[in-house]
Amino acid sequence: MTRLLVSIFVKDHENVKDPAVRTRYGYLGSITGIVLNVLLFAGKFIAGLLSGAISVTADAFNNLSDAGSSIMSLVGFKMAAQPADEEHPFGHGRMEYVSGLVISFFILLMGFELAKGSIGKIIKPDEIKFSWLTLGILITSVLVKLWMSVFNHSLGKKINSTSMKATAVDSLSDCISTSAVIVAMMVFYFAGVNIDSYIGLAVALFIVYSGINTFRESLTPLLGTKPDKELVDEITAAVECYPDIVGTHDMIVHDYGVGNLIISMHAEVPMEMNFNAAHELIDMIEDQLKKKYKCLVTIHMDPVAVNDEKAMAIKAQVAEIVRNIDERMSIHDFRMTDGVDRDNLIFDVVVPFGLSMTDAEVRENVSVSVSALDPRYCCVINIDKDYA
Repeated sequence: MTRLLVSIFVKDHENVKDPAVRTRYGYLGSITGIVLNVLLFAGKFIAGLLSGAISVTADAFNNLSDAGSSIMSLVGFKMAAQPADEEHPFGHGRMEYVSGLVISFFILLMGFELAKGSIGKIIKPDEIKFSWLTLGILITSVLVKLWMSVFNHSLGKKINSTSMKATAVDSLSDCISTSAVIVAMMVFYFAGVNIDSYIGLAVALFIVYSGINTFRESLTPLLGTKPDKELVDEITAAVECYPDIVGTHDMIVHDYGVGNLIISMHAEVPMEMNFNAAHELIDMIEDQLKKKYKCLVTIHMDPVAVNDEKAMAIKAQVAEIVRNIDERMSIHDFRMTDGVDRDNLIFDVVVPFGLSMTDAEVRENVSVSVSALDPRYCCVINIDKDYA
């Protein structure tokens, strides 16, 4: 069914790197969510009125909040697809995340309102009526939500959309909440025990929990997160595959919305290499990365002394000292200058976030250990962070 819908409504559906194709995937997922969730809301709301069950009504409004989420997702995809302009030179891709924040506030508001209503029913319970029609609607809802979970997960994986993957998880969560409502109805039918209000409260709390998760998942990329390790490894391998590239470091990936990245990094080349040849190589690598990842790329060229055996040997010793302090640490941009009374060792130390030592303590520990190798060695250390 998913493949059929994609083939009908998404033109050139295999070309997911194309922003226009990705937007069409977003439209398909959002519109499908709006239609199905509105139908489920209408069915459950009628069933709730017939049965008088607050848990059924709460579950109906849960579907209505999902429809609102799909509407905001549709708006987000539409706004994110807008091209860059003078005021927003990096495009509008982050609107997809902003729409997620708006959705989370609506979900939280609805969850609190339903929780308040359920608590009122616990204090002053109403009589409920068992209905096979209501039960049939709820079971149908579970089956529809299971399909929607598979559908959204498939689309989200295809275009790497965090919002659609979150929608898939939310649909699966809805199956659990609706199943709880079915259990409440069956307990009332077979045992005559009314736990409807308590199930309604549980569903309301579940909606609040979903709203908090949606808020966190939408806020995180806006604040800025490390890129996927798979992407970092892929870019690193693409650059370091050239024989004249000695190594890479200081990679930073700025996310301005899925498919809208800005990448900067340093690439080391032999200092003996012809400057024009090195510059041409870096330009060629930048162009290839731009074409492959549809992004802006800036590579800074660092000359290193790969043929200086003494410097390379000392660099290896310093790297080992740094790893002994913390295996996550590394060095780069290593240079050595010979002086009359001392030899300056100039290098960067990459320090992981959350290290118990301060930057000053790292410098002190490394300097003392390096001086133990030879008192002439004087370290000039720049502390760096791993942003990738």
